[in-house]
Amino acid sequence: MAMDRALAADVQTDPLTTNDLAALEAALGHTFSDRAVLKTALTHIGAAASRPGSYQRLEFLGDRVLGLAVADMLYAAFPEADEGDLSRRLADLVRRESCAEVAQEWGVAPFIRVAAGERSIAALRQAILGDVCEAIIGAVYLDGGLAAARELVQRAFAGRMRAPRRLRDAKTTLQEWAQARGRQIPVYREVARHGPEHAPEFTVAVAIDGYSEAEAKGSSKRLAEQAAAAAFLAREGVALAGAGA
Repeated sequence: MAMDRALAADVQTDPLTTNDLAALEAALGHTFSDRAVLKTALTHIGAAASRPGSYQRLEFLGDRVLGLAVADMLYAAFPEADEGDLSRRLADLVRRESCAEVAQEWGVAPFIRVAAGERSIAALRQAILGDVCEAIIGAVYLDGGLAAARELVQRAFAGRMRAPRRLRDAKTTLQEWAQARGRQIPVYREVARHGPEHAPEFTVAVAIDGYSEAEAKGSSKRLAEQAAAAAFLAREGVALAGAGA
C-alpha cells in the first residue's frame, strides 16, 4: 500500500541526531530529561544489540499507561455510561489502528530505527507505528511520571472520543457484517496470554472465511475479542456506528 511504502522509505537506520530528537519532543509536547529512553522507544528489535535495547519493554509499559489514562478520560467524560459501554469505548480508542494514527500525527516514522536490511519491517500493517506509539507513552511515563504521560495521552486521544452515545458492540456488528455477505459467523481464538494473574494481557484473533485474521489485545478475553472485532471492521473500512443518538 502507498502509506506502507512511504513508511518503509521514511524509517532510518542511522543514529538519531540532537535535532531529530528535539523535533520529535516538540511534536510530543514533552522534553526528555533522559533522551536515551526516547531513543529506546524508537528502536525496533532488529536494530537493537539486545532485546532489552528495543522498544518492546516500553511498549508493554506504555500499553498499561495508555489503558489507565484513557479509562480515566472515559470515566470522567461519560458519567452515565455503564461498564460495558465504557469497555467498548476503551477498546475502540486503544486499538492498534488508533495508536498508529496517533504515531503518524506525531510524525514518528522518520525517527524509527531498524536494522539496515530490515526496512520492510516498518511496513507490517502499520503494526510498528502502533507499537512505537505505546513505547513513547511508556518512555514519557518513565521520564516525566504519570502526570506527564496522562497529559500526552489527553492531547493525542481526547479528540478521538466519540460523542456521548452508545457504541455498537463490535462483535455484533462484525457478525452482522459477515452474515450479510453470506459468511459463517466470526471465530475467535486466544493467541497468547501474558502478564501476571492479577494483570493479564490477552491476544485474540478473529477469523472469517475468505478474509485474513485480525488480532488485538485486551485485559480480558472479552475485551480482546471486542478489540479484535473492531480491528477487523476498521481494516475492512466498516465504521462502528452508534446504536442511537
